[in-house]
Amino acid sequence: VHVVESGGGSVQAGGSLRLKCAAQVENFCAYDMTWYRQTPEKEREFVAYSAHDGSADFTDSVKGRFTASRENTKTAVLQMDSLKAEDTAKYSCKVKGLGNWWCNTLTAWGQGTQVTVSS
Repeated sequence: VHVVESGGGSVQAGGSLRLKCAAQVENFCAYDMTWYRQTPEKEREFVAYSAHDGSADFTDSVKGRFTASRENTKTAVLQMDSLKAEDTAKYSCKVKGLGNWWCNTLTAWGQGTQVTVSS
């Protein structure tokens, strides 16, 4: 599975950014996506989960500010609004295949993308 991440960048506090995570594969599997973030000072932490059926979950610190949506079973978008300086981190997407036993073995990480929020 090849994972392509896009989006991110630099923005002032209160601004918005959009991250996209896509599993570039030619198979029939659906994929769940999970975003994590990490800074040099902190361990990697869970940010958001986007299920193949469109359901989502978020860590408490971003609830009400971040939303997740699906373009299809292989692509998810994380919309980040009302960004704060503490959201600054490298965001990485992990994909997990779903379906039959073979799909369930598929998992991969994207290359990560930097999000910088200036106060």
